[in-house]
This record gives sequence, structure tokens and C-alpha cells, in this order.
Amino acid sequence: MAEKLERFFVGLINSPEYSEERSRAENTLLWVLKQMSQLYRAVMRARIFLYDKGLFRHHTLGCQVISVGNLTVGGTGKTPVVEIFARELQKAGRKVAILSRGYKKAKDPLGRRLADALLFREHARPPRVVSDGRTLLLDVAMSGDEPYMLASNLPEVAVLVDKNRVKSGRYAINRLGCDTLVLDDGFQYLSLKHRVDIVLVDRGNPFGNGHVLPRGILRESTRNIRRAGFIFITKSDGTGTAALRERLQRLNPGAEIVECRHEPRHLKDVFTGEVRGLDTLKGLRASVVSGIACPQGFEEEVRRLGAEVVYARRFADHHPYTQQELIDLVNRSKKQGAAAIITTEKDAVRLPRLYRRDIPVYFLRVDIAIVRGSEDFHACISRICFR
Repeated sequence: MAEKLERFFVGLINSPEYSEERSRAENTLLWVLKQMSQLYRAVMRARIFLYDKGLFRHHTLGCQVISVGNLTVGGTGKTPVVEIFARELQKAGRKVAILSRGYKKAKDPLGRRLADALLFREHARPPRVVSDGRTLLLDVAMSGDEPYMLASNLPEVAVLVDKNRVKSGRYAINRLGCDTLVLDDGFQYLSLKHRVDIVLVDRGNPFGNGHVLPRGILRESTRNIRRAGFIFITKSDGTGTAALRERLQRLNPGAEIVECRHEPRHLKDVFTGEVRGLDTLKGLRASVVSGIACPQGFEEEVRRLGAEVVYARRFADHHPYTQQELIDLVNRSKKQGAAAIITTEKDAVRLPRLYRRDIPVYFLRVDIAIVRGSEDFHACISRICFR
């Protein structure tokens, strides 16, 4: 029920203004959301003003802090960008920690949360350490899917989750010996001072319908992209972006603009770890399953790689799959004549163990490739991180 409501509201807030095709109730709800977005915009403007004037404190932790974030809610392909920045920093000799909020991670018991709030112990409780840079310590439920995926792919990088990233940053420095912090989804997290702000903009849907939450998908006004030092246009093939680049340059004349794409590398069996080449998809009758913010792009990519998609199933972003759901997906896929199920890496970490597998389940591994704005990605990383 909650996911149906979520999908309804996501569709509604992405829709245009008043339409006679919608019901009167839906148009009324959109009007209410628009009034609420005006209030939200004013609150965000006041918050930024208070930080700018020093009335709200920016904490500095004495080390390099790189923020990777966006202006919109979900869908820009942020996690692979965070991963490659952390990997390159670690390879260059930095002791790196990724700080994440851990969206939709399992909550502490209600009694403990109430006691912490009443006794003001929230700041004293340590963050959850998904990985200390040597050992994977928490499962996906306790971590959240994106932190768990990052910790799995980056064995020498620490990953911590806590809504208070000043606290988790101090823990990473003092207890884990880290000297570089990468803020996952950190553009709006102003309590911790950033040395570099990298903002991602989805080429296909840069700013939604132009409204801030809850009427649109913007977290803050587009003019605030002026805080960014670097702007990455994601999901780009290097062409057809002239108008978007011009708009971004007007909003932030000083930022370097880089265009990148999510480049498929291989398929990997979710349960056995078997790696297969992308040519496996050519002519393959496949089911596509995803619980991400923008499933259309993923489905199109699978088709582009040559698969015949006979069944597609979309869940809400960060959907926690049950074993029965996975069994049902396998049975439905078989019924539609699919020879395999293809999903995303983020979904793969949320799939429960399935001991009987009548058809294979693969995730599509993707990396980031620069297509415009830098001759070499490593040179780009170096300029950003070591200037």
C-alpha cells in the first residue's frame, strides 16, 4: 500500500500544471502541494542564508571533504560516481571514508530511539560502521542498499552510516585513521564544510518540472547550483547537451562541466558470482526487474544491449524484496518465456537468497566513463581531489 501511494505521488509531482484530464481531487491536491512547495523553498532559502552568515555553524574536521550530490531527488546515478571517486582517492594513497545517511536502513528499536531522544544521547551513540576499510561488518538491512553496495565493491574504503555526518566524520578520522571523507548525497548537508562540491545533473531530466518539493523533485532552487565547483552531466553520450550546458553556465559561470555516462561492463550472477560478457544479452529473452528511481533508462539500456524484454516489473525505489516476491518473479518470467532475469546492482544486494533457481538472475555492472569535459577521467579526478 505504501509503495502504491509512493508511486502515485511520484507520478503526480512530475506532472505538468492543471489539466482537465485529471480529476478535480488530483488538481486540488496539486494546488495544495504547490503552496507547500513555496513554504519549503522559503525554509531552504532561510537555512542557506543562516549558514552563509555564520548563524548556523559549518563544522570543519581538518581533512579533505568531497561532496557528491544533486539538486533533485534520486535518479542521477550518483552511487557509481561516489564509488569511482573513492576508489581513485584510495589508489592515490588516501585513507578514505564514505559517509552516508543510509536511506531506508533498519531503524534501532523504538525504545532505544525514545530513550536516546529523552536523554540527549543521540550524539553520543557511534555511527554504524558498514566497513572499517578491512572487513565488511554489517548486512544490507542494517546498512541500506547503497552503502552496502559501496562497502562490497570497495574493500579498502571505510563506509559509515548516520544521519549526523559530522559525528560519523569524526569517528572515521579518530577511530579509523581516515584523512579523506566522501559525502554521499552531501550537497544539502551544510553542517559539514565541504572543500569540493560535485553536483550531478541528469541529462534526460535535469530539474524535473522546475518546482521544489513536494510539488516537484527539486530539493532546492536551481540557482543554488552556484555552490558547486564541478557539475557532472550524467547519462550523456556527449551530444545534444548544448542548451543544458548553456543553462548551467548561466547558473554557475565558474564551474567546470563534465559529461559522463554509465557504461555497462558485464553481467554477474546474483547468487553464484559468475561473470558473463555483455554479448550474453544479444538475442536473450529476458525479464527486467528494478526498484530504482528511474527504471526506464535501465530497461532501455538492456534493450540497447540486444535483449528482448518479454516482461518488465518495476518496484518503488529501495524496495525490500521478499523471498515470495522473488519466487513469483521467477515463475512469471518462466511463464513469459524469459531465459534470465536482469536487475540492477543496487537491487541485487536487496534480493533474498534463493536456493532453487529455475532461471539465472543477473545484475548489470556499470562504471562511469567521461565523454566530454576531460581527456582522461584520472586527470579529472586529480584536478578535483589534489589541486
